Amino acid sequence: MYKIIRKKQLNPTVTLMDIEAPMVAKKAEPGQFIILRVDENGERIPLTIADFDREKGTVTIIFQIVGSTTEKLNHKNEGESLQDFVGPLGTATKTDGLKKVAVIGGGVGCAIAYPVAKKLHDLGCEVHSVVGFRNSGLVILEDEFKGVSDKLFVMTDDGSSGRKGLVTEALKELIESGEKYDEVIAIGPLIMMKFVCALTKEYGVKTTVSMNPIMIDGTGMCGGCRLTVGGETKFACVDGPDFDGHLVDFDEAMERGSMYREFERHKHEETCCLFSKEVK
Repeated sequence: MYKIIRKKQLNPTVTLMDIEAPMVAKKAEPGQFIILRVDENGERIPLTIADFDREKGTVTIIFQIVGSTTEKLNHKNEGESLQDFVGPLGTATKTDGLKKVAVIGGGVGCAIAYPVAKKLHDLGCEVHSVVGFRNSGLVILEDEFKGVSDKLFVMTDDGSSGRKGLVTEALKELIESGEKYDEVIAIGPLIMMKFVCALTKEYGVKTTVSMNPIMIDGTGMCGGCRLTVGGETKFACVDGPDFDGHLVDFDEAMERGSMYREFERHKHEETCCLFSKEVK
């Protein structure tokens, strides 16, 4: 069992938890993920490692409440435990040798982008971060990004925090102002990463994206997380989750990612009803 050491609500739909998992913390690196089960009858879900503390033996996860399992997870409190917490899985983000990088985060994807920005900063890399949200109420990790970024741009769709506009607008301004990046690292909604990659391809800037498709076993056996990258089939759990963004078939990934959206919504509603009855 894996104890919840800390729980913090980042916004109405996004929660942070520190989990006591010393063996995972010992090996974890930015870009990797874990697979957890809330209880013995629960489904397996992948969550990217948002941070870790090797001395304390804790791993930080940040999740958005979208389905049945994340709803159940959000009802767990400090001091309670999770059934399974397996990892670290996947390949760590490659950071060696990078001198200047633009890190682009969108929504809850900022939870994945932050540890990458932090690692680059710790290595002495110049980090320019651009993070985007729908509105001010959904902004997460702004102070954390400030601490590891040489330049930080917060973008919101409605202008209620930072600047009004899309992350691609800020990135384009940076590139056209003369900023030369060794690499752009984009993490967030598929549609956001697609347009970031379209922009950087135009300017010839290498771009890495972190893919989070449907996943079951996390070892490459089930095939659920398959993607088309450069015309070849890849598996996000073992070949990724990082890939060359200019080679990813985003349209296919978006189509596959929406297959179970309606089922997920219904299961979430059922779970919320069950918890409501328990409260009564």
